[in-house]
Amino acid sequence: MKPFLTALAALVLAATALPAAAQNPGQIARVRGGASCPGCNLFQGDFGGLQLRGLNLAGARLRQADFSLAVMNRTRFSNTDMRDVEAYGAVFSSSNFSGANLTNASFVGTYLEGSNFSGATLTGTNFSGAQLARSTGLTQGQLNQACGDAATTLPSGLRIPAC
Repeated sequence: MKPFLTALAALVLAATALPAAAQNPGQIARVRGGASCPGCNLFQGDFGGLQLRGLNLAGARLRQADFSLAVMNRTRFSNTDMRDVEAYGAVFSSSNFSGANLTNASFVGTYLEGSNFSGATLTGTNFSGAQLARSTGLTQGQLNQACGDAATTLPSGLRIPAC
């Protein structure tokens, strides 16, 4: 009887498990067209090379999205899931990353001057060659979890471990 109950419990759990949240192509297309989309599911979205400004993507799921060579100044990324994002050579001046999860994101060669990182998670984030000298909200504790190189510019008094 016990193996039957165990199998039944496993079957019930499998049947009630929520499916993984895949990307929403319609929402990705809206953002690519220049529309704000707070709270949207933009998982693995391709935003590379886009030139958009002032979007509100607060609370969006942007995990594994590609922002390489994008220009998205004054964009609101607060409280977003940006784990594993690729943003090589992107420009995000005066953008808001407060409370965002940037775990393992790559901001290699990215321009982030004037951006806000208050409360952002930077575990494993690569800032090699990134320009952050006028960014706000960065703490030494956050940067100790990230990495950079000799070309990384930081606000005065802060340092970053080498990648």
